[in-house]
Amino acid sequence: MTDTPTQLFIGGAWLDAADGATMPVDDPATGEILCHIADAGPKDARLAEEAAVQAQEEWARTAPRARSEILRRAYEIILDRTDELAHLMTAEMGKPLGEARGEVAYAAEFFRWFSEEAVRIDGGAGVLPDGRNRMLLSRRPVGPCLLITPWNFPLAMGTRKIGPAIAAGCTMVLKPAPQTPLSSLALAAILQEAGLPDGVLNVVTTSRAGEICEPLLRGGRIRKLSFTGSTAVGQLLLAQSAQAVVRTSMELGGNAPFIVFEDADLDKAVDGAMVAKMRNMGEACTAANRFFVHHSVAEEFGRRLAERMGVLVVGPGTRDGVDVGPLIDRTGRGKVEALVADAVERGARVLVGGRTPEGPGCFYPPTVLTDVSPESRLMDTEIFGPVAAILTFDDEDEVIRRANDTPWGLVGYVFTEGLDRALRVSERLEVGMVGLNTGLVSNPAAPFGGVKQSGLGREGGRVGIDEFLEYQYLAMPVR
Repeated sequence: MTDTPTQLFIGGAWLDAADGATMPVDDPATGEILCHIADAGPKDARLAEEAAVQAQEEWARTAPRARSEILRRAYEIILDRTDELAHLMTAEMGKPLGEARGEVAYAAEFFRWFSEEAVRIDGGAGVLPDGRNRMLLSRRPVGPCLLITPWNFPLAMGTRKIGPAIAAGCTMVLKPAPQTPLSSLALAAILQEAGLPDGVLNVVTTSRAGEICEPLLRGGRIRKLSFTGSTAVGQLLLAQSAQAVVRTSMELGGNAPFIVFEDADLDKAVDGAMVAKMRNMGEACTAANRFFVHHSVAEEFGRRLAERMGVLVVGPGTRDGVDVGPLIDRTGRGKVEALVADAVERGARVLVGGRTPEGPGCFYPPTVLTDVSPESRLMDTEIFGPVAAILTFDDEDEVIRRANDTPWGLVGYVFTEGLDRALRVSERLEVGMVGLNTGLVSNPAAPFGGVKQSGLGREGGRVGIDEFLEYQYLAMPVR
């Protein structure tokens, strides 16, 4: 931890908070304090905003190839430091080292992807239909951005936002989650090493998010907000962005249905369930939340899933052989405990797990529930923990209706061997992404995002850079 930056990163310099405030970063596996870092206040936020505004014009003029090469160098540095970054992430967030290494590779890939997109920003030209004017279309950076990232994927959520902003020519103020700021500070140091000019990226770590973000959004100089987090906070930020008409993209909550039809290959379905549910200890917006299993295969599916979940090893992420690390904090664990207790009170049966272990840390065991009542709170709440809640269904129309009966629409999972049914059900699900016979949808080359209250816009893929670009139309008379 001694080599990890603990100060604010503003204008290319590492600074203490103006008022000298600091905040602790905890290890969720032990509850112990890892270190103290700078806790930014409003004055620091204004300084970071000023640095981004001052750097914007020159950065926008920087050649696309130069921006591309900075991202490429950062990609290579990240991969070279996989173990170092993985241990840092595990320390502050808790995920097992194997998963942390996987996230490092995933995070780096966003920089490689957008390094390639930086040199493919295009426009257009042509004669307008009336023949009087020529039309020239150009695309240019939207301007200084405020990027707000969550704690569950601290490195990848940073690169998924920073990558396209750099590629498009935007400067940034990044506010990482207070639980996991160290990965973001390490990322800032890597980008500085890769040659990113001073002021293009500014990182403010803070426990005072409201004092930081609202003035920036209402002030008029921040022109873009990219936020990943809860729907409730996203709604608040949207309201704050309205006054200055700040362009927004939101990746918000999820309540993913996982549908297993009677003709599904149960080996595939259980494998998919393990990925969709247990990735990151279930602390993912893409996590399968509601398992709808056809009544004819529900008992067998539940038995197999419980067997697989029951042999997973729970413990500190740094320990060899551990499959499931701690949840992020006691508040997060308490939420999971309460949701399981409510389901059991309403008649759910616990096939495996369901009891909080004794000892330090924020651990919760992989849990499978069957006979879950549709009235259970976990049916309309993002669980964010290693709990699979199984309900049964009888026909296709019924399960689609129940799957869509939620204000969220991020991702859905469908398991069937019938091609017609696969396409038909996927088209009827009110979600932005579908995993068909797979439990993993996230990929830097694919557009990530949802519908309804799961968000606005897309991250990743060819369209990911569009969120950071504006069109300008130039009309010229035809001579």
